[in-house]
Amino acid sequence: MEVKVLSSKLVRPAYDAGADPAPAAGGEYIPLSVFDRVTYKMQMAIIYAFPPPAPSTAAVEKGLAAVLAEYRAFAGQLGEAPDGTPALLLNDRGARFVEAEVDADLVDMAPAKPTPELLRLHPDLEGDLQEVVRLQLTRFRCGSLAVGFTSNHVAADGHATSNFLVAWGRATRGLPTGLPPVHHQAGLFKPRASPRVEFDHRSREYRLPSPADEQHGHGEGGAADNIVIHKAHFTKDFIAALRGKASEGRGRPFSRFETILAHLWRTMTRARGLNPEETSQIRLSVDGRHRLGLPAEYFGNLVLWAFPTATVADLLGRPLRHAAQVIHDEVARVDGGYFRSFIDFASSGAVEREGLAPSAVCRDVLCPNVEVDSWLTFPFYELDFGTGSPTYFMPSYFPTEGMLFLVPSYIGDGSVDAFVPVFQHNLEAFKECCYAME
Repeated sequence: MEVKVLSSKLVRPAYDAGADPAPAAGGEYIPLSVFDRVTYKMQMAIIYAFPPPAPSTAAVEKGLAAVLAEYRAFAGQLGEAPDGTPALLLNDRGARFVEAEVDADLVDMAPAKPTPELLRLHPDLEGDLQEVVRLQLTRFRCGSLAVGFTSNHVAADGHATSNFLVAWGRATRGLPTGLPPVHHQAGLFKPRASPRVEFDHRSREYRLPSPADEQHGHGEGGAADNIVIHKAHFTKDFIAALRGKASEGRGRPFSRFETILAHLWRTMTRARGLNPEETSQIRLSVDGRHRLGLPAEYFGNLVLWAFPTATVADLLGRPLRHAAQVIHDEVARVDGGYFRSFIDFASSGAVEREGLAPSAVCRDVLCPNVEVDSWLTFPFYELDFGTGSPTYFMPSYFPTEGMLFLVPSYIGDGSVDAFVPVFQHNLEAFKECCYAME
């Protein structure tokens, strides 16, 4: 099925008449923070689907130009500040805006789970990596619209990106975009007067570089040919029963996220057929805004990672509650003190002296480990261009074995969809135990 590209251009910010561009701390650039520098260097992509009558291209483009006047970082480029340090250049170059059409119905091309066909619904992830935002509007014969949105992870985390998307919809509808973004500025994340590095950041956020860092998880490696992305739908009732089982005898029940992740961790471990003595580890992001007393409007990356770890024997030989408790305890350790310890370490010069590299690198295979991107609390479904919320949204096709995405179901009843990349030969085993209540 051919996707015909009609146009490709840059949409620049549209400022109100007589208004100057929003002032930026430090001049016409935003210095990358210590958190921006340890995140993934990749384009993240999501796909939205809107039913007919879909919003007009002109309205969506006008709204984009308006919101970029507030979110100038998404209209800029990755580059360097005058002193040579990495920065976001606020040059108003614009966001890449592609128009396309398909002589087919949306249902023929946009399946219920990510497949390679989805890559045709957004701009190339391997294009100009200095461009922060690239998006594609694809119209279908049935009148539906797919919006493929990609952004460079170095510029913003999921929390910040979801704020932008909601503001984009509001701008398109002619409404105020809400509270403006709060950007990083030099000195915001300063080390303490008496720095205290209390945790082993050398082996968590950093590592010594290796040749394996050149691998990436967008499907170019040969391993991706044997990976399929399975969509598991967990109903509200199933989640409630699972939480009840995991939380038996516990005063405060585990959260929905802790319970689902514990269940998937055990399910993947069982489907992989790992040896009992092997160790499995989860990498999951922890938002630092509340932990450091910063507003929800902080725009950039402000996450570190928790690393729940357990042996296969414990994961499969002990009840669900054990896995949920391991996750709960590890996330609790990544508190405000942990974030401040990281700032002290990242600002100490040790990273440069020792040649350390960020541990957040993309790979095709994570086995025996797992990584999770949870979008359960992000308001992605609030993107409304004036014709209503999308019928669904999902991550694009990222065939990285073991990299889970958790999203609220489009049904809107509290159910959850999990997108789970697994090896083809492990798929049937995963499906057999995915809904087992044990």
